Amino acid sequence: MKVISLHQEERKLIQQAVDQNRFAQNQLFAEFSPKMLGVCRQYIKDLQLAEDVMISAFMKVFVNLNQFEHKGSFEGWIRRIMVNECISFIRVQKQVKFIEEETFFEERFNDIESKFSTDEIQFLIDNLPDGYKMVFNLYVIEGYKHQEIAQMLNISEGTSKSQLSHARKMLQNQILKLKNYENGTE
Repeated sequence: MKVISLHQEERKLIQQAVDQNRFAQNQLFAEFSPKMLGVCRQYIKDLQLAEDVMISAFMKVFVNLNQFEHKGSFEGWIRRIMVNECISFIRVQKQVKFIEEETFFEERFNDIESKFSTDEIQFLIDNLPDGYKMVFNLYVIEGYKHQEIAQMLNISEGTSKSQLSHARKMLQNQILKLKNYENGTE
């Protein structure tokens, strides 16, 4: 009964926000903004810029809230808007270069969460070139398929796969260097 009650509460809150109830909009923002800032931060290195993009994306959320059909996760719907806003921001700020290559390496990416802190992982991801980072985040963190990523970023599916492969390889090299540094062997 709690799940149904919570779902009804969320649905009611969304409807109030659609009706321009500022208190309801504030509640939705307060509930989802911490997670959504994390999403924006995955794509945008600078925290203040990530916050700006998140605010812009929330404006789009509230403007388009009447289009949410309650068919899927509300958080997922917001997350998609955040990701799209981040990609748009990055495109406007600079041209992201994607390296076209026919071949790519299929290396397994080790589970690094258990060995490193979230801040260390984010630092490593932040140091990836923008194209690598966007594809890595969309594929690994957001769960998009290469075909979807290719459409979102206006690149070929092969380029998406190549960018992911290079990102993984670069992260593995960075992890190895970090391990060696921590072990005193570098």
